[in-house]
Amino acid sequence: MTELTQPLAAAPTETIAAVPPQVVESHSTSFSELIYARFEWWREQRRDEVRSSIKTAYDAAVAAFERQHGEIVSAYWCAHVESAVVLTRKKPSFPWAPPVYSFFRESDWSTHNSPEIACELHRCDELAVRAETVLTGVRQRICMQLVMASASHLLGLVDARAAHANAAETSAALQQERAALTKAEAYYREAANGQAQMVYFSGMAVVAIAISIVAAVWLTISWASPVAALIAGAVGAVVSVIQRITTGKFTLEFDVGRAYALFLGGLRPLIGGAFAMAIAFAFSGGILHLPVAANESTTARRLALLVFSFFAGFSERWAQDTLTAVMPTVRQQPAAGTSSSTQTDGRTP
Repeated sequence: MTELTQPLAAAPTETIAAVPPQVVESHSTSFSELIYARFEWWREQRRDEVRSSIKTAYDAAVAAFERQHGEIVSAYWCAHVESAVVLTRKKPSFPWAPPVYSFFRESDWSTHNSPEIACELHRCDELAVRAETVLTGVRQRICMQLVMASASHLLGLVDARAAHANAAETSAALQQERAALTKAEAYYREAANGQAQMVYFSGMAVVAIAISIVAAVWLTISWASPVAALIAGAVGAVVSVIQRITTGKFTLEFDVGRAYALFLGGLRPLIGGAFAMAIAFAFSGGILHLPVAANESTTARRLALLVFSFFAGFSERWAQDTLTAVMPTVRQQPAAGTSSSTQTDGRTP
């Protein structure tokens, strides 16, 4: 998005007509220049006296702008003030990639007497930046269209005020647009969170699969309880996240970027596997005891260990509480050869 450094109305309109089309096409046309050309063409269009030079300069400005920023799919041009909002769609470099939507606005000079409308238009700017940066595909298109609709209506209020519209009707319309923007922001948060969940799950799945492959190769060579627990804990962590996503209780910080969400997702199976290995070591070291009869087979004991390891990855809090609960017990156990009086009151005679 661009901002003006001087009022559009202060620019000499004769300059637009004097610029040859080949000069306009030879450099990238800014949105400000496009508005200059559009407003000059519209002013002559209303007088039914459109000079060919004005029409040619306007067409060339549109072509240059679209060549750089993409096709203009939606636009609102003020009829009484040199201001506009535009939504463009740029084709991707690769056939399988989705198009990119961009939002442009020039209205600060037309809203200097309407701070409440200017504030809502800045909300449109912020939401458009977030949607363009974070969202992709259909979600981005829907959110950008919602932003464009609100910005067009808000800019129409400024245009109506220039035409002496009713102040009460304008105030009521402004309240409606505030509510519409609030709904658009809610849609963005929901869409961004869903998209971040997909990225998070991708990172989690890649790491979990890598752990499973390496551990499975290890176990085919020789059984190792910590390695088996690592697989079970990683799977438990994945199942835990899936369950929270399906119940709608899993939210992410979606404005940090896809790479960070992917990184956090990759950490989740590692954390679950680490807790599962700690639980397995606790059973192997005698700190914890499997609730399995002594005469049970080795297979049954291994399956019980896998169940506890899976639950440790599924519920990290349970694993932490379990390990924390047994540690004071270990510290309070008397050392071998301690006298009975020491065992009774914990003090040496």
